[in-house]
Amino acid sequence: METLRKPGQRGGLLAAAGPLGKPLPLTLIAAAVVVIVLSSVSSSSMLFNLTAAAVAVVFMQSYGLITGRAGVISLCQLSFAAIGAWTVGWANVHEVPGGLYVWLLLGGLVAVLAGLLIGLPALRLRGVNLAVATFAFAIALDVVFGGLSFPGQNDYNFVRRPELFDTDAAYFVFTAIVVAVIFVGLYFLDRSRLGGALVEIRHSERAAAAHGISVTKGKLAAFALSAFVAGVGGGLMAGQLGIVTAGNFSSFASVAMFAIALFVGTNNIEGAIAGGVMGAFVPVLMDAIGIPQDLASLLFGVGAIQVLRLGMSQTDLLRTQRRRKRAERNPLPPIQAPPVQVFPRQRPARIVRRGAPALEVRDLRVTFGNLVAVNDVNLVLPRGQVVGLVGPNGAGKSTLINTVTGFTGRYTGQVLLDGKPVDDLSAHRRARAGVRRSFQQLRVPTSISVGMFLQVAAGATLTRQAIDEQLALFGCPPADTPVEVVDVATRRLLEVAGLAVGRPRVLLLDEPAAGHSSDETRLLVDRLAEIPERFDTSLLLVEHDIELVRAVCDQIVVLDFGSVIASGPPEQVLSDPAVIAAYLGDSTR
Repeated sequence: METLRKPGQRGGLLAAAGPLGKPLPLTLIAAAVVVIVLSSVSSSSMLFNLTAAAVAVVFMQSYGLITGRAGVISLCQLSFAAIGAWTVGWANVHEVPGGLYVWLLLGGLVAVLAGLLIGLPALRLRGVNLAVATFAFAIALDVVFGGLSFPGQNDYNFVRRPELFDTDAAYFVFTAIVVAVIFVGLYFLDRSRLGGALVEIRHSERAAAAHGISVTKGKLAAFALSAFVAGVGGGLMAGQLGIVTAGNFSSFASVAMFAIALFVGTNNIEGAIAGGVMGAFVPVLMDAIGIPQDLASLLFGVGAIQVLRLGMSQTDLLRTQRRRKRAERNPLPPIQAPPVQVFPRQRPARIVRRGAPALEVRDLRVTFGNLVAVNDVNLVLPRGQVVGLVGPNGAGKSTLINTVTGFTGRYTGQVLLDGKPVDDLSAHRRARAGVRRSFQQLRVPTSISVGMFLQVAAGATLTRQAIDEQLALFGCPPADTPVEVVDVATRRLLEVAGLAVGRPRVLLLDEPAAGHSSDETRLLVDRLAEIPERFDTSLLLVEHDIELVRAVCDQIVVLDFGSVIASGPPEQVLSDPAVIAAYLGDSTR
């Protein structure tokens, strides 16, 4: 097998590169030097503001988890912080062993419970409705905490700091250490399958489900993790102030911090730091020059509106510009396609394997009101075969794929995988059972690397060698390449590569050659023909390029107005007068 592209240097996906491209250890050392210097030279008032900024960075990290990564609008993160602070105050009053080290973890865990409680009922909501629900929770908690005294508040029982960090300068260092630990945890989260899954949920919930990702569990994980981080932040604030009140965590303050997070992009480390500094120092600066602090919220809201206009945060925008400039300086090499072959090419000889078909559709009927989109369709995909599903626009091909893969709510008939019905399974469970698919409209997230997407689409943890080999096989760029700088045609090849390397029992591809050049089409033809043997996967191919279908498929099924009008070997089907009439002569192009 010829090498299509060299995988390139080993970086990005598994390498220990820190934010802004610097090695992670060097980044941490530089940050430590800055923190030590600031703690040594700052005045008491400046130390207070620096510690407040570090605590605000923790809150920004919480928003970066729930909104920046998972795309979930949450306006109640400071409510989780209030729960963490209340827990730390309670542990202090009752002298729970372990000191503030243990109390912070305890506060984070109690906040997780609240995150799950608000996350479960909010899972059915989207957009503005979800924002309203989380804001209502924040207001409700304002009422609850407004009527209660935080532990230690009435008798001035201040939260005790650890002995090693009992001074203001030392506590600033302690808070910075907690910030760094969370950043390191998020760094590894971003390079894990869960991190990739959260990004894909934000980009497209349907694509995530098609890759076997439970959107429900993913969002719950985001709520739980962000609540934990916010709870830890609330505990840090309790340690800084000694005693906190409900006013420190008001619902409107939560909205203001959300606006900051949306504006700067707290899913990025520089965004989280900038957001924390803005949240702590902008009101102070405004007060110093005689401007009411309440106007700070208005300023942050204007910034959030700017994000809605541009479609991305400031740090995302800066990172995008840097990546595109690097891509312009170092353009990706063109795909080296296989030698030109004259269509129709010789199809590989494949033998139908014994046992139940890989996929069987029986009497499938899908209606939308009075419209019959799929009309009593029967279809068999033998094991180890490639079957083409063709037909004119509006024939029902995509509806059929949506139904088979669990994205159509109601239908009659049966869908069987290896002889077993999967009709009661949701889309992500069908994907996990072995029914994977691509979409006619490309749904590859642009904010992750090529290698990370390969793992997300595969639904499995792949070795670096397996990633490099698969990318080279499909002519895709190196694993550390941002998807954002890859052209649309290569993204389609990347999607097929990721789905195939997961070795599903059945793979349904919806127009994978759309937008391809002749070189890319020849490469795709070769790889599609190899999928059954190389990956032990049966393939159902929807494609308008009839010559590609002729070259790859063992059987062809033709749909027209939701009904099967022909099926059988390619030459027999494509010469059928009914098929030619359905295509109005286009089948010979």
